[in-house]
Amino acid sequence: MGLVDGKVAMVTGGASGIGRACAETLAREGAQVVITDIDTDGLTDTLRRIEAAGGSALSLPHDVTDEEAWRGVLDEVQSRCGGLHILVNNAGIGIGGSLLEMSLEDWRRQNAINLDGVFLGTKHGIPIIHRSGGGSIIIMSSVAGLRGSPGLAGYSASKGGVRLFSKSAALECAAAGLNVRVNSVHPGIIDTPIWTKLPSGGLSGGANAIDPEALASATVAHRAGRPQEIADGVLYLASDLSSYVNGSELIIDGGMMAGGGGRSAMQN
Repeated sequence: MGLVDGKVAMVTGGASGIGRACAETLAREGAQVVITDIDTDGLTDTLRRIEAAGGSALSLPHDVTDEEAWRGVLDEVQSRCGGLHILVNNAGIGIGGSLLEMSLEDWRRQNAINLDGVFLGTKHGIPIIHRSGGGSIIIMSSVAGLRGSPGLAGYSASKGGVRLFSKSAALECAAAGLNVRVNSVHPGIIDTPIWTKLPSGGLSGGANAIDPEALASATVAHRAGRPQEIADGVLYLASDLSSYVNGSELIIDGGMMAGGGGRSAMQN
């Protein structure tokens, strides 16, 4: 018996990195997993990996900034899976650089994915999860959502926003008698493709350039984290092992927030 045996789980941004690790882990622990992303090639690869390991999954292309797309995807999840118990709001991007140089277009694009996408998923996911008998929503934030960082004003704003959004959503569900827990996860420096996907003018170059290797070496762990180490935390929050954990934040950062090491962090 797996920790989420018989549950239906949906993971956004499941084509790579932390999202892929979460999808594979939940499937390995018995969940029927729905993976979504705009990266269809990556989705195909994640689906292949899950099925090769004996898991059950389906993949759906999905733009998390589109409310109609959310309605359509969740309708399909209900139709094909019979309900939903776990929602991992993981999809996100990182656009860095000085706030004095950041365009309004980039600011809005980052918030549309990192914040609006979380709002839409939580808004439309809560009723389905409650009707399915209850469950858990896990929202991927970052240690950049816990403290400010030069060169990451826009990213920190989006990740800090989802941190408090998670707490408010948890309290609202409880007040309404809805059997849905909502928590956030805050990774530190994790070895994922986000570092290679940064747009030009992002975190590379300039006075506020961020060196992920230097940041990782400055943590207590003296290394970057692995996506699986984040997925293990997500599994805990998705399972009944965390039945008394609600409106909380799980920091998985190699000790960055313990008082030393590194001035910023990103994930996804």
